[in-house]
Amino acid sequence: MYVGRDFTELSMTPKTDWTEKELAYFHHSLQQMVPYLNAEGVTIHKEIVDEIIRRGGLQHSEATATNGTRVHYE
Repeated sequence: MYVGRDFTELSMTPKTDWTEKELAYFHHSLQQMVPYLNAEGVTIHKEIVDEIIRRGGLQHSEATATNGTRVHYE
């Protein structure tokens, strides 16, 4: 389960200030609704994807003792 800032708060926060978990969660959520998004929703999803790309993606290059290679928001 996602525990973090809700979308209302995040919508007033620049995407550059979002955490990886927030980006991953809302990207996944919006990705599931792509066929139903209006123009504003598509724009928000594109901004999230652009920020993920700017950061080099959501994959970690190496696993550690406490983290795998994927960002988990649950």
